Amino acid sequence: MSVVGKDMPHDSAVGHVSGESIYIDDMPSAKNELLVDFVGSPVACGHIKSVDYSEALKIKGVVACYTYKDLPGINKFGPIIQDEVLLCEDHSSFIGEPIVVIAAETRKALAKAKKAVKLVVEELEPALSIDAAIKKQDFLDKTYRIARGDAERVLKEAKHKLEGTCIIGGQEHFYLESQAALVVPGEYDQLVVHSSTQHPSEIQQVLAKVLGLQQNQVVVVTKRMGGGFGGKESQATHPAGMAALVALKTKRPARIIYTKDDDMKFTGKRHPFQNNFQVAFDDNGRILALKAHLYADGGAAADLSTAVLGRAITHIDNAYYIEHADVVGQICKTNYPPTTAFRGFGGPQGVATIESIVQDIAAYLKKDPLDVRLANLYGTTERNTTHYGQLLKHNTLPQLFEEVVGSSDYRNRRKLVDKFNSESRTHLKGLALTPVKFGISFTNTMLNQANALVNIYLDGTIQVSTGATEMGQGVNTNIKMLVADEFSIDPKCVIVMTTSTEKNNNTSATAASSATDLNGSAAVNACQKIKRSMAEVAARHFDRVETGIGAFPDRIVFADGHIYDERRPHNKLKWQELVAMSYRERVSLGERGYYATQGIGFDWSKGQGSPFLYFTCGCCVAEVVIDRFTGQMKVERVDILMDIGKSINPGINRGQVVGGFVQGMGWVTNEELKYSDKGALLSYSPTTYKIPNIQDIPAALHCNFIDNPNNTVNVRGSKAVGEPPLLLGLAVWAAVKDALVYAGKGQVPKLNLPATGEEILMRLTELKKTTLAVKSKGKEPAKIS
Repeated sequence: MSVVGKDMPHDSAVGHVSGESIYIDDMPSAKNELLVDFVGSPVACGHIKSVDYSEALKIKGVVACYTYKDLPGINKFGPIIQDEVLLCEDHSSFIGEPIVVIAAETRKALAKAKKAVKLVVEELEPALSIDAAIKKQDFLDKTYRIARGDAERVLKEAKHKLEGTCIIGGQEHFYLESQAALVVPGEYDQLVVHSSTQHPSEIQQVLAKVLGLQQNQVVVVTKRMGGGFGGKESQATHPAGMAALVALKTKRPARIIYTKDDDMKFTGKRHPFQNNFQVAFDDNGRILALKAHLYADGGAAADLSTAVLGRAITHIDNAYYIEHADVVGQICKTNYPPTTAFRGFGGPQGVATIESIVQDIAAYLKKDPLDVRLANLYGTTERNTTHYGQLLKHNTLPQLFEEVVGSSDYRNRRKLVDKFNSESRTHLKGLALTPVKFGISFTNTMLNQANALVNIYLDGTIQVSTGATEMGQGVNTNIKMLVADEFSIDPKCVIVMTTSTEKNNNTSATAASSATDLNGSAAVNACQKIKRSMAEVAARHFDRVETGIGAFPDRIVFADGHIYDERRPHNKLKWQELVAMSYRERVSLGERGYYATQGIGFDWSKGQGSPFLYFTCGCCVAEVVIDRFTGQMKVERVDILMDIGKSINPGINRGQVVGGFVQGMGWVTNEELKYSDKGALLSYSPTTYKIPNIQDIPAALHCNFIDNPNNTVNVRGSKAVGEPPLLLGLAVWAAVKDALVYAGKGQVPKLNLPATGEEILMRLTELKKTTLAVKSKGKEPAKIS
């Protein structure tokens, strides 16, 4: 009764569409419950001179106001560097940074109280750009570097070279459920925290620290999130912390739910990057050397920026072998909310840089960008070691390229695009094929561990508890299938329970695309422990039934809801019978499983190692059409081909791939963050911030997988699919850049990311002016060198 490898509906699918799924704002209110909100800094950088909430306390229904002075513990925390505060002390670092927490009995009282709080803040000059931080030399962490070969020498000697800067914008997470927490106080200062978080253990640790509690006094529970995408990995600590402060002080349940506007205004986004590069290449477009300096905008505090930058540096090669590389990265401190994890976690910004470079090389050499990519592609037996020293095992990139070029009819379509652009005076077309090679594992080795608890009940049903958190991606369904498969029983007999730090301790975040890899493996480990004990019971039973065959547990088979000795398959026990028999013989029907990823590690002092267990790879072909007069762009066709190993649930995987691609397409096209000159976010609602809608989805969207049984290092031979597909959205951006080459008559075009309609029109106008100027002088278009 193997269910792994088959389509099975998401375990919450019916609940989502029927409205039965419970989120934090759906949980019933207690009669003495308090509502929590906060008053934040009105400026991006300021000195707090005074805080007066006396008038707020006079408002009927307002119960309490708190500042940092009311925190019983240490007002300093951070997932990597301890540089964040729950509540501002004498300085504020971004607009909306919490200063005063308010607790009230009604929303009306809460709203009035917020207006009644009086702050006197001296506005100081903020740093609101990467350039401003560079000028001030204000960075959040040390400089990181990975180098191989002698890039400086090769650049000096090279026949062809280009240099430039890649401007890469941030992105709003736009999860449907805003940041939310409900804290219920118990006896002896114990707290139960219901949090919409990807990392319950971090919430537990931070709350214990800032509230002066022991970690065992704080239980964090996460049933599900209404989306996360990285935005609830570390940023959920602030709302949970403010609600927990109220609950601890008042001894009353406290609930905080950010409005969508406040959530967008005051929480961190995907990191903007500004990456300077120099690249040397030969006549065929093969990259000989790359020097790059990556500047990430980390916002006002470190958050997860160190790890994000590390992944950007390790992914700047993407699918290409670079013999001589020197890649340096720094995190700029600016006065925006701390930028944070977002699906891809720095990988997209690194990959965007090299894919832009490849497009530039192709334009410079007047070659098809596909041929430049093929010239640089990692090999299977040679040219298959990354710039940080990791060997690519079972590299499927050449196979993916070959198959998608054929299935998408790329070569013929390239000719059709050329013909269209030579004939149309109103529109342009672009075509691009971009790959992804995404490393799977946390780059911080210690995080690659998980535990699970599996309990079997006397009716044969099973409860599974892990540290994984469900945000719609289907991790609970995957784990349910893995556990059912271990015992060869119907998945309906298995329920994956609400995630709780009480049952699973010291867990890693549901992030890095590794939730199923880690937690699924731990659950399987627990099942195997139980199976070994149950097999001994079964072996003794069959020896008694058929005297003389001997009790051999290793001959016991679990199949199709039955158990038998492989030598006597006719004599079977039902699953429920063996469960009851094991209980009567006092055999444990509950076990804790543990898993730690083996064979990985990285040394930043040397910039070398093997930080990833394996790579998930894929390719995407995108074709776009652009209005020459307005810059409006439409994606006409997309062909995706991915290697996801042996899929646990192909249906869920397909949803993740297509959904990831669409989110990536939004990042590189319409999703632009706009700020005022004071550092206030202007695009903080769906009216001003545009995620892809149904009209943006290409009419022809093909998604397929190759067959790859070789990823034996991971559970059931599967590969992670959460983040890698997002990077395939870069094919759309590259296709826009491809179209600009036609418009510029061979010039190497500049294109910032995202390629909004305004950005495209501006670049078309620039290219037109340059082309006209060159023509007037009777020269060929200039090349970048």
